[in-house]
Amino acid sequence: MASELEPEVQAIDRSLLECSAEETAAKWLQATDLTSEVYQHLAYYVPQIYCRGPNPFPQKEDTLVQHILLGPMEWYLCGEDPAFGFAKLEQASKPSRLCGRVFKVGEPTYSCRDCAVDPTCVLCMECFLGSVHRDHRYRMTTSGGGGFCDCGDTEAWKVGPYCRKHKLNTSEIEEEEDPLVHLSEDMIARTYNIFAIMFRYAVEILTWEKESELPADLEMAEKKDTYYCMLFNDEVHTYEQVIFTLQKAVNCTQKEAIGFATTVDRDGRRSVRYGDFQYCEQAKSVIVRNTSRQTKPLKVQVMHSSIVAHQNFGLKLLSWLGSIIGYSDGLRRILCQVGLQEGPDGENCSLVDRLMLNDSKLWKGARSVYHQLFMSSLLMDLKYKKLFAIRFAKRYQQLQRGFMEDDHERAVSVTALSVQFFTVPTLARMLITEENLLAVIITTFMGHLRPRDAQGRFQFERYTALQAFKFRRVQSLILDLKYVLISKPTEWSDELRQKFLEGFDVFLELLRCMQGMDPITRQVGQHIEMEPEWEAAFTLQMKLTHVISMMQDWCALDERVLIEAYRKCLAVLVQCHSGFTDGEQPITLSIGGHSVETIRYCVSQEKVSIHLPVSRLLAGLHVLLSKSEVAYKCPELLPLSELSPPMLIEHPLRCFVLCAQVHAGMWRRNGFSLVNQIYYYHNVKCRREMFDKDVIMLQTGVSMMDPNHFLMIMLSRFELYQIFSTPEYGKRFSSETAHKDVVHQNNTLIEEMLYLIIMLVGERFNLGVGQVSATEEIKREIIHQLSIRPMAHSELVKSLPEDENKETGMESVIDSVAHFRKPGLTGRGMYELKPECAKEFNLYFYHFSRAEQSKAEEAQRKLKRQNREDTALPPPVLPPFCPLFASLVNILQSDVMLCIMGTILRWAVEHHGYAWSESMLQRVLHLIGMALQEEKQHLENVAEEHVVTFTFSQKISRLRLTEQLSLRDKDKAERKRKAEIARLRREKIMAQMSEMQRHFIDENRELFQQTLELDASTSAASESSPMVSDLVLTALGPAQTRVPEQRQFVTCILCQEEQEVKVESRAMVLAAFVQRSTVLSKDRSKCVQDPDTSYDVENGEFLCPLCECLSNTVIPLLRPPRDTWNSRLNFSDQPDLKTASSKNPENRDKLQLPEGFRPDFHPKNPYSKSIKEMLRTFGTATYKVGLKVHPNEDDPRVPVMCWGSCAYTIQSLERILSDEEKPLFGPLPCRLDDCLRSLTRFAAAHWTVASLSVVQGHFCKLFASLVPGDSRGDLPCVLDIDMFHLLVGLVLAFPALQCQDFSGISLGTGDLHIFHLVTMAHIIQILLASCTEENGMDQEEPPGEEESAVLSLYSTLREHTGSALKEAPSGWHLWRSVRAGIMPFLKCSALFFHYLNGVPSPPEVQVTGTSHFEHLCNYLSLPSNLIRLFQENSELMNSLIKSWCHHTEVKRYLDGERDAISYPREPNRLLDLPEDYSNLINQASNFSCPKSGGDKSRAPTLCLVCGALLCSQSYCCQTELDGEDVGACTAHTDSCGSGVGVFLRVRECQVLFLAGKTKGCFYAPPYLDDYGETDQGLRRGNPLHLCAERFQKIQKLWQQHSLTEEIGHAQEANQTLVGIDWQHL
Repeated sequence: MASELEPEVQAIDRSLLECSAEETAAKWLQATDLTSEVYQHLAYYVPQIYCRGPNPFPQKEDTLVQHILLGPMEWYLCGEDPAFGFAKLEQASKPSRLCGRVFKVGEPTYSCRDCAVDPTCVLCMECFLGSVHRDHRYRMTTSGGGGFCDCGDTEAWKVGPYCRKHKLNTSEIEEEEDPLVHLSEDMIARTYNIFAIMFRYAVEILTWEKESELPADLEMAEKKDTYYCMLFNDEVHTYEQVIFTLQKAVNCTQKEAIGFATTVDRDGRRSVRYGDFQYCEQAKSVIVRNTSRQTKPLKVQVMHSSIVAHQNFGLKLLSWLGSIIGYSDGLRRILCQVGLQEGPDGENCSLVDRLMLNDSKLWKGARSVYHQLFMSSLLMDLKYKKLFAIRFAKRYQQLQRGFMEDDHERAVSVTALSVQFFTVPTLARMLITEENLLAVIITTFMGHLRPRDAQGRFQFERYTALQAFKFRRVQSLILDLKYVLISKPTEWSDELRQKFLEGFDVFLELLRCMQGMDPITRQVGQHIEMEPEWEAAFTLQMKLTHVISMMQDWCALDERVLIEAYRKCLAVLVQCHSGFTDGEQPITLSIGGHSVETIRYCVSQEKVSIHLPVSRLLAGLHVLLSKSEVAYKCPELLPLSELSPPMLIEHPLRCFVLCAQVHAGMWRRNGFSLVNQIYYYHNVKCRREMFDKDVIMLQTGVSMMDPNHFLMIMLSRFELYQIFSTPEYGKRFSSETAHKDVVHQNNTLIEEMLYLIIMLVGERFNLGVGQVSATEEIKREIIHQLSIRPMAHSELVKSLPEDENKETGMESVIDSVAHFRKPGLTGRGMYELKPECAKEFNLYFYHFSRAEQSKAEEAQRKLKRQNREDTALPPPVLPPFCPLFASLVNILQSDVMLCIMGTILRWAVEHHGYAWSESMLQRVLHLIGMALQEEKQHLENVAEEHVVTFTFSQKISRLRLTEQLSLRDKDKAERKRKAEIARLRREKIMAQMSEMQRHFIDENRELFQQTLELDASTSAASESSPMVSDLVLTALGPAQTRVPEQRQFVTCILCQEEQEVKVESRAMVLAAFVQRSTVLSKDRSKCVQDPDTSYDVENGEFLCPLCECLSNTVIPLLRPPRDTWNSRLNFSDQPDLKTASSKNPENRDKLQLPEGFRPDFHPKNPYSKSIKEMLRTFGTATYKVGLKVHPNEDDPRVPVMCWGSCAYTIQSLERILSDEEKPLFGPLPCRLDDCLRSLTRFAAAHWTVASLSVVQGHFCKLFASLVPGDSRGDLPCVLDIDMFHLLVGLVLAFPALQCQDFSGISLGTGDLHIFHLVTMAHIIQILLASCTEENGMDQEEPPGEEESAVLSLYSTLREHTGSALKEAPSGWHLWRSVRAGIMPFLKCSALFFHYLNGVPSPPEVQVTGTSHFEHLCNYLSLPSNLIRLFQENSELMNSLIKSWCHHTEVKRYLDGERDAISYPREPNRLLDLPEDYSNLINQASNFSCPKSGGDKSRAPTLCLVCGALLCSQSYCCQTELDGEDVGACTAHTDSCGSGVGVFLRVRECQVLFLAGKTKGCFYAPPYLDDYGETDQGLRRGNPLHLCAERFQKIQKLWQQHSLTEEIGHAQEANQTLVGIDWQHL
């Protein structure tokens, strides 16, 4: 339909452009009813500009809108040409102090951990770089979009609120002045009029809900039947579902459907069809039908085109308002007034309210536009920010209700603006006092949490999916609560106290609904059928943890508030308890002359709940009473007399018993949900407000009651009362062996109970319980974490509880307790405990899990053994209790405690007593140690008063345990001796085992190293054998050093058979991996021309069964091919040509020609069938991978590919060796050595299985490129040839020409001549391309032979090139350039001939150091003055040089029209990365997706090879590669790295390796924080800096072509990597 519209649209455009903005504005100024005048104008023009066809034309629309609609408004507003009017306004207005930059998705934001008032205070990159916080401890995150920069907000920063840019704007501001003073009266009036009309119009049209008619005053005269089928975004359906549905509904291509889906996801809506009503309605029904099966259907509306037009203009208007108010604060103030003005008829609803309340009905695009407008207007004007905050608080419940029904995420909801008010301290306090904000938030929160049980507690048991979804949404309210509480008040007014306590009441009500929720009963007999829902309750608890802590912090700041809160909390707790009677009967317990009344209650039979927030809050407040000393100053105000200690301890005690019983295995049938609950109860995320507070509550209760009574109640709850109250109880059990389980259970319970007593007496590091400071508490946590093992910074942070600002307080104390050890090439930096801190170690530290406890015990004992100390771990010295808790120590000397200790010790001593356990005894001894230490401290402190109240040692000695203890010591010594014997025996066995392993390795060495075993007889005569050592070694030519080839035996790693490598035997092969590479290439834009038949056959890759190296083919093991032909084909029956021809030349014509000289001769192939098969296999594999084609053995390109791969492999090895400054023939790893030897020999032998004529043709063509024949057609220029590839090709193809003469000598001569020719060509190449650079280092010595020779050669060159070459700098400089340029070529040639001919390398080249130039020349039979080659063959060479220099390309190069590679070639390196990671993030945040019109890319990814930024992992940038859709990185890998790529994912801070389409892995990035750790995913946000060594390691992997293997190993080790669709990245 678009084509029909075009001419018509153009005609309309002409008529539209005649409309003049100035005249329209003048007409409006005269109008009496401005509103209807403007509306008429809009009603007429808007539908003519927007929505003229199926697709929008944004550029054209914007031009027209500016001209016809916005232009008149600007004229009207300024009263003159807006170009001048706005400029004047801008000059008059002062620059703002606030930055207010609104963040885009993925933009970097910075917060300062030292100076920010809370973590939500952030700076944009620009302000951050100009602020003082740059040198502080900052945190770097990427924005989710939607917030704005807080620079200039004095309430957000403790120090340094302004950056350099905004500081300038603060000097003149003395007081708040009215921004309107800079505007004239009538300008204010005009602005007010136009703003009011336009804002109202925009709000009205955006919140309009009818689909086919407009508001009356915008209705058009005649209406066309043009509609849009509009698809809206939701968070339920996936991309795939939407794309699939659209293809069916509006039969579009997949590409179009992806386009639609992307736009819908980004903007919230998109029209998918344009036409008459019927046509659109049909598409709508298909979409609804297709998406309503599983979930609610996609939202689709059929809307009249004029409505869509007006809505589009409404959005344009809001953006326009946002940009206009940027010119002046006065305009901003007017817009704020218009927005917040109450509506007419006192309907108490301003325009801002209307927009907010309709938020959940608007689509994503509209929301973000009006949120941006609010941010740039209401939130940037401090007066109106306050008024807006009040409106927001008044409408809070309605807004949240809208959010609950909406399914978009919070980031695009208006409720997300809460962070802008609630975190501002003054606003938050004002909203608490004036709007009762705390109560409002909590009430709203509870209103959404249904259902409740009979007692009014929350019930999460049967949570439907919808309720779970709602529950997730409700949690954002807790976030608001956190924002309000995050900054604590410094001074309290009476209103604040009153309103805070009202909020506290509602909060207690919330906790009361949680007290005792999710009760559980022990399953007996059979396993529980359904795991009960437990996660919701714990999620709630976790989210509330910080809020509970912050409530306590607020209470702590004011004594009156604290006392009042304590009373309220106690009242609620009493109320909760009165509800839990459970029909419990009272019973009396008595032990050792003490008796106490309690109720009968068994945890293992009744209901029990782990959720007790009310009693835990009371425990927290009680500690605050002690800490702030209110308890001592005004005890009469406190209801301490009303406290009933047994009531306080009852429920926390049940929690401990529950944990003990679970540990003893009594609750196994209750399934995993209970195990998980116990885990989280102790977990660092919850324990602060759960487990820790339960310990405190018990301490509170015990400090107020008789310890004997407490211990008896505890025994009763632990169900151990019988055991300890009846003396003969144990004997009964020992007779019956059947009760093993019961005994084991009881033992565990006794251990747990003793552990609890250790905790109650020993845990004094809470402020208010013991006399300690906050830093001591955190120090102790760190000491105990590090006593398990050294830890990295991030691990430590994870194991410590965070406060509401995400801080653990660790940095301030860590250096006093630990040393930092820097990381190596892998791994991370570690903190190690300082040795002097070990004495503070407490084996029974209450935050250890069982596993941690045993690890810590082992580690500490090991340390003590190393230091030759006693390995006992005595209890550490403890700080004294605060007065309120001082009576706690009396537990240790109470009668019941002594009775318990005595009983256990007696069991340990008597032989047939009760079955006791070692850890039980250890705990008793620990308690005795604690008591003795208390007594010692007590005696030191009471010396003056002589009143000794703590007399533990007297009491315990009454039990007459001393002699028993000594008896037990004998026992212990005996046990120790046995343990020692066992240990020695164990060590001996281990030694034997490792010895056996060593033997095994020695015997099967070939298995482990895959080295090739040599025959014993010749192994002595290896490279340094006497017959070779005194010769000068020469690798090629007639004088080539002959070395007897040693017989070589190899063992197959699969069947373990040994076999000699012979020509006629079965083929033995090495596993190998062929891959394409551009690591050495200088031009990445060149494209390999693919042949016609191209389809990717399954890659056939495998890991070597022994060493797990990635392989995709095999190379046959061969003898040196040259020897093979010499020895196999016997010409003894033919006359010796050489001698014949030299002695009697006249005989030559009489000689009968040997068969090899006849043209139809085909040489015999000496290789066995299986070896020929393997030669073909590997050749074809190289060809298949290299050209990405279907294998074809007879393709003429196969031999060329084989020679090329041999040359390239040698070149890359030489490159690596010289980069690492290793010697050329130093000790290579055997894998590399074998690979190169086999590869070279294979390439040399491959012609025997190729077609002879093809190989001969290749030789002629290659040779012609140096020695041009008659047909000088398309031959490459001498500058464009890689001489080493040419050399390898010529030498390896030569035998195919040479196969007629097998005397062997001429083959060597041929090699030598070819080599000399190529070397000379390379020298000319170097002189042409590289010697022109000037070099200031002049050498004063007289020129030697080489220098003068080079100068004369250079002048010859200048002759032939018509003196286009520059003047030669100096002979010395030229010779230096030639030597440096030719070194890589000589080194590669030496490697090549060494492996080809098997001549050992000269020992001088096997060490690092000098440049070895002369040695290499000797080895390669070259003169060390290379220019002599030219002098020896001067006439011939002159003509060749002439022909090379007359090539057109050489002329173009010398005239500066093209580049040439200069020698020695610079090695390719990966990109230079910036030192500071934030530079990369910033660079990436400015990068827009190239396809989706300026939209920011979600996953920007940097190619480390060429530096391109790509938009990865998104539908928008998928392209087609070999008929398959692939993501940007995979496509780039194909063009930039021929299938292998190294990328850095900037937002995730991780390195990505890709190989081909299907394989990839993530790799640790080279960026580390100050603690030597990487931060993948940027979760921690510490500043990151480049680590050069790690980057070097990645560089090395790339240069050595090891990426594919790295990926193979990663995927082998981690199976989840295999499932990732790498091609979509």
